[in-house]
Amino acid sequence: MGVFTFDDEFTSTVAPARLFKASVLDADNLFPKIAPQAAKSAETVEGNGGPGTIKKITFPDGKYVKQKLDSIDHNNFSYSHSLIEGDVLGAEVEKISHETKFVATPNGGSIIKVTTKFHTVGDAQFDEAKAKEGKEKAAGLFKLVEGYLQANPDAYN
Repeated sequence: MGVFTFDDEFTSTVAPARLFKASVLDADNLFPKIAPQAAKSAETVEGNGGPGTIKKITFPDGKYVKQKLDSIDHNNFSYSHSLIEGDVLGAEVEKISHETKFVATPNGGSIIKVTTKFHTVGDAQFDEAKAKEGKEKAAGLFKLVEGYLQANPDAYN
């Protein structure tokens, strides 16, 4: 198995606590509402919401992905999860792990730091276009959450 690692950063004018609450703690409710093109539904298939919990996210086209919550730190606004099953993995990727941390900036906003690891099957080579596509989707979702929070200043306080 090979592991291909990518580090990304996104910036936001919204404070880390609000971004964390909206995009992590309430993602199951918020994403289908603000990004119906990205997520049709999310359901817990195993666990109680803590580490080890597995969720199934269904996309509008009927494809799905299962993600496992690996860790969550409410005090430091960080979490990690892995995509462990589904159509987005393909035959050459065993899982995709994400570690995300929301860090405060001096101006009251956030830097979202994301480390993504693609774990390939056997000696399979990794297509870096997939990493770029994933980064663009993540950036788009963070911008949608940011826009929602700016338009709703009392949400997730």
